[in-house]
Amino acid sequence: MNHNISENVSTLQPPAGLDELLCAVRRLLDQKGHLAVAIDGRCGSGKTTAAALLAQQLDCTVLHADDFFLQPQQRTPQRMAQPGGNFDRERFRAEALAPLLEHRDAVYQPYDCHTGRLKPPVTAPWKPVIVAEGSYSCHPDLWPCYDLHVFVTADLDTRLERIARRPGVNLENFRTRWIPLEEAYFAAFDLEHRCEVILHT
Repeated sequence: MNHNISENVSTLQPPAGLDELLCAVRRLLDQKGHLAVAIDGRCGSGKTTAAALLAQQLDCTVLHADDFFLQPQQRTPQRMAQPGGNFDRERFRAEALAPLLEHRDAVYQPYDCHTGRLKPPVTAPWKPVIVAEGSYSCHPDLWPCYDLHVFVTADLDTRLERIARRPGVNLENFRTRWIPLEEAYFAAFDLEHRCEVILHT
């Protein structure tokens, strides 16, 4: 499925492109009574927007992969050499996904990218629909946790324009660091072709 999703989170007007994704989620929800969805993809493509739009339409809990980046002391050369290695997928699974998949509330400490430390604990309540959004959320170690996998993408110029509008962003850091790390991860695991739903924004 190739669709367009609005980047304007403030209005959260569901674009026509979200309809088939919503239908797929509702169909699985009717079949199972609960489900977990992962929304992975390129930075600036609209992953957070897509998750927010789903949350507007459905009663769901949204987890953000950005809350689980590695802490500075964890960033060993060996770990950072792994595709998607800068994401603490082990903590994400143990503290956030596992409890929710067992129909329990999850309590975890989000990572603060400005201080390099963990914030105070927050609670993610269990709901029938769990949405994990962010780059690396479809890592192969997490893939079996989900019932539906979504990949969001857009052309580079569009994404850079969106990223540049974020307050306090270092665009050059995205160009030289984060985007290459993401692309290496996508290529290593062929995510753009493995996901059941592809959204072009």
